Amino acid sequence: MEPAPAGQKEGGSRFRASEHQHARYNPLRDDWVLVSAHRVKRPWQGQLEKPPPEDVPRWDPKNPLCPGATRANGEVNPQYEGTFVFPNDFPALQPDAPEPDDSDHPLFRAAPARGVCKVMCFHPWSDLTLPLMSLAEIRTVIDAWAELATDLGASYPWVQIFENKGAMMGCSNPHPHCQVWASSFLPNEARLEDRTQREHLSQHGVPMLLEYAEQEARRKERLVVENADWLVVVPYWATWPYQTLLLPRRHVCRLQDLREGERDSLASIMKRLLIKYDNLFEVSFPYSMGWHGAPTGPHLEEDCRHWQLHAHYYPPLLRSATVRKFMVGYEMLAQAQRDLTPEQAAERLRSLPEVHYKEGDKEM
Repeated sequence: MEPAPAGQKEGGSRFRASEHQHARYNPLRDDWVLVSAHRVKRPWQGQLEKPPPEDVPRWDPKNPLCPGATRANGEVNPQYEGTFVFPNDFPALQPDAPEPDDSDHPLFRAAPARGVCKVMCFHPWSDLTLPLMSLAEIRTVIDAWAELATDLGASYPWVQIFENKGAMMGCSNPHPHCQVWASSFLPNEARLEDRTQREHLSQHGVPMLLEYAEQEARRKERLVVENADWLVVVPYWATWPYQTLLLPRRHVCRLQDLREGERDSLASIMKRLLIKYDNLFEVSFPYSMGWHGAPTGPHLEEDCRHWQLHAHYYPPLLRSATVRKFMVGYEMLAQAQRDLTPEQAAERLRSLPEVHYKEGDKEM
């Protein structure tokens, strides 16, 4: 009996990633995702989301993030004209929290958790989002991120910069902003990525995500946008439908280590990616995103060469502005599962124009 052709199992048909379910390994998290691309064809009679409002006022005195508005604690925001950073009025972490008592049983352990939480407004106008801001304005945001990472990272081991965009992702105020949480401990995702990247460098002699970026730049099938310093891919192991990974081409451990030119090109590639996101369903695209870099605080004196700076974008929309991917059932109880291949998602994003749908007429 002759062996089956390459890509074909004995007694079966040729494997096609876009038609046949399979599992993909995520080396950054040391886990697996089930890819079931044929499921995207199933009829949908589930929950439909409300598209985000298009009539957000540029300034609203009741919006606590606006210049001159009064926040919940009674403080009045300054009439800021660029970025504005202030302490979170409802922080999840506080610097002076008391330590929990010692546990009387190993199954009931607790540990100290201290830190600070800040909010950073990107722009004074509520009706703007990052893809609609100028490159100079986005560059100002990047510089503010780097400054916060440096200042808070001087004493805290982990500084998490993250943006929840859109009400679907829990954003409570329609205003361009992010949050920055600095903690006295390494959170779960940080500890996991620290371990996997350390193991990869030890075994292969090159930082994992530097090698991965070089591979994706060569293969191109999951590439969304690129420039001289950065590339954006739908990662091979993506879980969310249009999840992307933003990677530098150079070995960079932390956001604050970026050169001037790399910050400029970062502003450019962020704008290009986020315009494509909005153009996908012609809606202000919701997502959660965040930066991961080498730990700080006491770790600044350690060898962190295994780390490579990167940003994760996790958008929930699946088929349209009203149909999202839910991580429930099998995803919560077994393992993550996605409904189209990363290659299909990348091709769709890659083919979209880089002029925002709201500004298309201005280009004519």
